[in-house]
Parts: sequence; structure tokens; C-alpha cells
Amino acid sequence: MESLEAELERARDLSVADLADAIESIGFECTRCGACCKANEPPEEGGESDPHTATLFPDEARELQDGAEDEFEAEYDWRDVARPMPYGVSEGADGPEGETFEWAIQTDACGDCTFYAEDEDGTGACTVHDSRPLVCRTYPFSVALGGTSQPMGEAVDEAGMVRAHECEGLGRDIDRESAEELAAALKERAVRELEEAIDLRDRYEPRPDADGVVVHDSEGAKRPDGRPLNGR
Repeated sequence: MESLEAELERARDLSVADLADAIESIGFECTRCGACCKANEPPEEGGESDPHTATLFPDEARELQDGAEDEFEAEYDWRDVARPMPYGVSEGADGPEGETFEWAIQTDACGDCTFYAEDEDGTGACTVHDSRPLVCRTYPFSVALGGTSQPMGEAVDEAGMVRAHECEGLGRDIDRESAEELAAALKERAVRELEEAIDLRDRYEPRPDADGVVVHDSEGAKRPDGRPLNGR
């Protein structure tokens, strides 16, 4: 099996021009429908929706925190922008408990991204657009390098290593400048995801005896409020 380090080198060698060609061949224009920012609707009527879940790296959480403070002129806590990934977390006798990996953008009471807003006509908008993380900048595209780090979610179209995921904006014309900008972000995301995975792997130490929820990321084990597990 190919190592993460070998995948990282291949990600670093990705051609932005080739990625842009692939994006152009698929086509994309954001319609601001907000579907990628909202909770996932249940497949059947009466079911429960799944909260919006978008991966957030620790440095992206801090950037988002700073961006939110600048935008809303208010102090934002780590927990205002990030939440533990739900996988591996369960409800215990004294509240949520368990170990999980990485962070997700915080959600509101409806399960939508906490930074998503709609105009009166229903047009969606990101209130911290300039500080949004790479997973948001590159949606609905991902890169499949063919190794252990495969993109999550089913692809509805593909061109080379570029995968396109469900989005009503697919198939629309995109100009070359926009395609190249998106391609550059897509390459950056592929590199960053692998760097994060390697650092997480190297720092990971199981903490089964710790109380509550423990989040493992590239900087070590943390509490849900972003503090180091052993910190104060």
C-alpha cells in the first residue's frame, strides 16, 4: 500500500493547468442555492436530518475565528466556529464522550453551517466568505489520488483525478481564470489534507481513560473547546 508520504509528493506534483482542464470539461457555476451549507435532508419523510459536516483544520478554525470577529465585530470562542467530528462520539451518562479525529464547522440549531445566511429571496451567502476553509472553497470538487486518502462522498462526474460531487451548479460554463483559481485551491487542499493526516498519525496517542470528548488533530489531543488535553 502506498504511503501517505508518497501520496503527498504526488499531490505536490499535481498540475494546476491539468486540474483546471478537468474542471472546465465538467463545468461549474455556483448558483448560491446553499445546499452545500445546509443540513442533509433525510432520505425519507419523517426521518431526521444530518447536520452539515465540513472538515476544518486547526489553523483554519483559528482563521475562521479571526474572520468572524472581524466581520461581526464580536469576540468568537473556538466552540463558536468548530465542533468535534461526530464520528466516535456517543452520549454517555455524564454527556458526550469518546475519541474522534479532526473538527467540523460549527452548526446552528437547524444543523446548517453557523455562518450560512439567506436573503429574503432565499439566495444563500457565506457570512465569512474570505475566511472559509478549503473544503468550502473547492466544493463540489475533490481530487482522487488513488491511494489511501480517497475523497468522501459519491462522485456524480469525473475527469482524470478530479471528482465532482452532487451540486446543481455542475455542467455550467466556467471561464478559464475561475477554473484555474479553483484548481489551485483544489491542489492546495489535496496537499493540506495529506500533511494533516501525516501529522495526525505521528502525534496520535489513544486516550481511552480521558473524561468527555477527546479530539485528535495534527497538533495533538484536545478538548472540545480547542485546548490541549493536558493544558489549562
